[in-house]
Amino acid sequence: MSGMSFLERLLDGAVVEWKPLGEVVLPTSNIKWKNTDRIYRYIDLTSVSLETKKIAETTEITANNAPSRAQKLVEKDDVIFATTRPAQQRYCLIDNDYSGEVASTGYCILRAKKDEVLPKWILYCIASNDFIIYVEENQSGSAYPAISDAKVKDFVIPIPPLAIQSQIVRILDTFTELTHELTRELTRELTLRKKQYEYYRDRLLTFEEGEVEWKTLGEVSLKSYSGATPTAGTAEYYDGGTIPWLRTQEVKFSDIEETEIKITPSALKNSAAKWIPENCVIIAISGATAGRSAINKIPLTTNQHCCCLEIDPEKALYRYVFHWVSFNYENLKGLGQGARGDINSGIIKSFKIPILPLAEQARIVAILDKFDTLTTSISEGLPREIALRQKQYEYYRDLLLSFPKPEGDAICRDLP
Repeated sequence: MSGMSFLERLLDGAVVEWKPLGEVVLPTSNIKWKNTDRIYRYIDLTSVSLETKKIAETTEITANNAPSRAQKLVEKDDVIFATTRPAQQRYCLIDNDYSGEVASTGYCILRAKKDEVLPKWILYCIASNDFIIYVEENQSGSAYPAISDAKVKDFVIPIPPLAIQSQIVRILDTFTELTHELTRELTRELTLRKKQYEYYRDRLLTFEEGEVEWKTLGEVSLKSYSGATPTAGTAEYYDGGTIPWLRTQEVKFSDIEETEIKITPSALKNSAAKWIPENCVIIAISGATAGRSAINKIPLTTNQHCCCLEIDPEKALYRYVFHWVSFNYENLKGLGQGARGDINSGIIKSFKIPILPLAEQARIVAILDKFDTLTTSISEGLPREIALRQKQYEYYRDLLLSFPKPEGDAICRDLP
């Protein structure tokens, strides 16, 4: 059944009016601080969660610490919409918990005339792609583009009978809850797998004193490498580059298959950057990234803030060393020096690792790699799945709001 056929059956001949929001909402008022001495919860422009469309946190506000501009009183079932970037597109429905509180002047308050329109109907209408386009076309200002309350209330929405609004709202509520439940389930699954991974990694990589032989990372390495940064802004070093060049922000406890930046042969010739063979254990040594590790699955070059260890395969498996270094991230990071907490190649090469027979190393690697693959798959798949469900939701939401409009009605805008 097509979306239009569904709407036609749902309408069953009922008339759909099209009206500006301003005609279906009630006036609101600002707080008069001189008439009150109570403490209010203040819904500022970042209080509403972009993900959940709910109020995530608030601050307290009184007449003594209130911003100079007027603040808006909100009531249960008010729809609030942030009109100023970067908070724009934050919106929510006020529930009992926040009824009687104060919202920032940066919100447009839409208080439904409930004999004409449901509050949630307004909420879903301003969530539509058409409203997003409308806001883009009707905002002004350069530093912080904003749309005025008056312009928001000029936006035209379809007004079917309340019973039909109620049915569509119920469908969209169900779809929204299913999407949120899927997200929660995937998040729970990821959390569980990460805990299992950490549990087995702790068991597999924890040894009693005297139980195994210990060597330094330097002793199990054939060679260590560093790198350099070709002079920034020099076109001949970067434009059209084909040589992978790794920065420490790309070192994230994972395999590296490609780099965000490429350099040219000229950059390699005229700087201290050098080729690093594949399957090295790479450890970031600088600042906030210090102690993070990765494995390069391709030959590449790096900046000067990476220490790359080429592991001697007769002494240790490179993936075993990688898991050990990752396991000891906090310990390595704790060896940082100076205000930035930098570590150096000397600190890294003197860090000790338990040396097991290669067959036992391979067994540990096989187990940890399986968990790593699973958690990585879920971690990468989670945002993709959420994005897919969100697109499906948006498609059906806009479809359910796509009412036919009377021909020649100049004030109306087509919803997608």
